[in-house]
Amino acid sequence: MAAQAISETAQKIITPETLRNAATQSQRCLVVPVRLRRAIKKYLREEEEPHMKKKVLRLSQSFNQIKDVNLQLTTSTSKELVEDPFKSFVQSKRWKIKSSYGDIGLTYKDDETIAYVASRMPAVYSACYRILKEVRRRLPGFSPAKVLDFGAGTGSAFWALREVWPKSLEKVNLIEPSQSMQRAGQRLIQGQKNLPLIHSYDSIQALSKNIGKTERKHDLVIASYVLGEIPSLKDRITMVRQLWDLTQDVLVLVEPGTPHGSNIIAQMRSHILWMEKRKFRKVAQQNSGVCKDLITQKTGAFVVAPCPHDGPCPLAKTGKYCHFVQRLERTSSQRAYKRSKGEPLRGFEDEKFSYVAFRRGQRPSEPWPLDGMQFETLKEQQAKRNPEDLEIDYEDLVKLQEASDSTYEEKDLVTYDSDIVETEAADDNEEDEEGEEEDDGVGGADLGGGWGRIVFMPVRRGRQVAMNVCRSTNSDASEGSFDRIVVTQSKNPTLHHQAKRSIWGDLWPC
Repeated sequence: MAAQAISETAQKIITPETLRNAATQSQRCLVVPVRLRRAIKKYLREEEEPHMKKKVLRLSQSFNQIKDVNLQLTTSTSKELVEDPFKSFVQSKRWKIKSSYGDIGLTYKDDETIAYVASRMPAVYSACYRILKEVRRRLPGFSPAKVLDFGAGTGSAFWALREVWPKSLEKVNLIEPSQSMQRAGQRLIQGQKNLPLIHSYDSIQALSKNIGKTERKHDLVIASYVLGEIPSLKDRITMVRQLWDLTQDVLVLVEPGTPHGSNIIAQMRSHILWMEKRKFRKVAQQNSGVCKDLITQKTGAFVVAPCPHDGPCPLAKTGKYCHFVQRLERTSSQRAYKRSKGEPLRGFEDEKFSYVAFRRGQRPSEPWPLDGMQFETLKEQQAKRNPEDLEIDYEDLVKLQEASDSTYEEKDLVTYDSDIVETEAADDNEEDEEGEEEDDGVGGADLGGGWGRIVFMPVRRGRQVAMNVCRSTNSDASEGSFDRIVVTQSKNPTLHHQAKRSIWGDLWPC
């Protein structure tokens, strides 16, 4: 091995196999599942809406108008409100808001809903799938049975939930104020097998009235692509506080990967962490004689992903914004109705998104993966080789490189094999074989502060790789920094081998 461990814990983590499996969180080119593609085709075929290209274009323009309006809103009180909302003189009214977000956000008519299903639903699904898949990898023991999908739309997040946790889902509550969106979501899941119990509501208030207090806590709450449609920062915070109150374990917030979407995620992140820290201090003061372990189990929150720490965002004053990208192979409906500017439409698109996933409790204290590690340089490795072993080592290296390269080959985006329509018998087999995927490799990245996040695409130049990494600066992950790390082959061939294969969104050991 290139690495000689001092600690037994570190030795188990830093091996070529465990490093690759733990660090790789991103998905390469994602193909929308056959079930969802076929459901979208069937829905669009039954609607038979004329002038779909124009309607898709108008929908895109309406999204841009909402973004422009939100950017023009005053932000003079934003910092004070996010850090301490109790200073607001209207707080007693704001936290009991009665209007649903649909009253002040974007309302969907039938033709807009159809255009959304044709053009946006596969992309939103791909972002939700990517995020939920990482939550599952980071929390291997987490299998949600009861889920709340706020701003469910046509069910993009619901379809992603079924792919990531097909066996554990028992009950799903959907909140969507648009009746047109609700009808489309119901049509899309018609005929699907092994569905959990599904209830639809048009607001959080309607949900709270129809279920008892003991049933309001959900294992997982997700709000995807919805907070940006709420112009008021106060209303956004109100909604997120209500969603957090309905969360028993994990809360996931997703927004488009734009400066505005990233800013919304950053604001909600800082508010929830501030709120839970404040609550933890109060509980600790009131129960000074109680065991600290009991207090920490009931209060607190930490970020599961993407942030490796719970401190202020280090990108806040850099002029950059935290976002990620998921490439997906375009479905036939997207290629049919989307327009391109004078050039043939590509067979894929890149969906940019910003997100944050919280978990209740305190962040686990884990050893950092590189603590106590001593890496051999390339010269030291070569010096230890015997001349008669060089040929054998070279052959083994070629085999390893071929195996690694085949894993990372891009899919052929010209043939569109994903458009093949299977028979009904194939559908039955697909449903029978449905089950939770098993991740390849062994080991995974823990939730301690020792795993940083690669933000933006690494730059490979010769025998060195430069990466922008957001990482924790202390053992309890209470503070973080955004640093540029350069890994060279000569100084550390083990990490250089991994760096060459890392992409935007992967983890990096610190």
